[in-house]
Amino acid sequence: MVTLHLAQDPAADAFLEKDSLGVLTGLLLDQQIPMEKAFAGPYVLATRLGVKKLDAGQIADYDPEKFVALFSEVPAIHRFPKSMAERTQKLARAVVEEYDGDASAVWTGAKDGADLLKRVSALPGYGKQKAQILVALLGKQLGVTPAGWREAAGDYGTKGSTRSVADVTDAASLVKVRAFKKEMKAAAKAKEG
Repeated sequence: MVTLHLAQDPAADAFLEKDSLGVLTGLLLDQQIPMEKAFAGPYVLATRLGVKKLDAGQIADYDPEKFVALFSEVPAIHRFPKSMAERTQKLARAVVEEYDGDASAVWTGAKDGADLLKRVSALPGYGKQKAQILVALLGKQLGVTPAGWREAAGDYGTKGSTRSVADVTDAASLVKVRAFKKEMKAAAKAKEG
């Protein structure tokens, strides 16, 4: 049994362990807010929807204004509730249209790591970096290891790295990932200046 520590909240992490769409949604939300808040978001959303598991069809078909209201309810699921509610619905629509509503089919149907990266990259809201992080997260923590997954994940697939959410396995590793990100931002800023 996998034990995730992405939300740093036992209930939210237990939810993610059983909900593939929750994992996709959590990483989608992981921008401009703390990682833990992003990965707790799917659990909060499910709670507000009154469901035990996120349903791509339900989210895709949900009235957009009411869906934004779910995201905006205090405490808001994201600091940009309107745009992230819209992105979440786009992601759910893609899962419905491309994978018959089964988010795990994004990875279970992949032939190899390159195909997995291609499939994830095609999802709304997933650029190359976010797609590589998801491939790394799937491989490092969720047992999804098609041939070539580490190569497809790029530097995020490196064993023992502390680059991203894929490497967060407890509170201590979260601190290391945050330190790495801070270092990278400082290096990028120094390059600009």
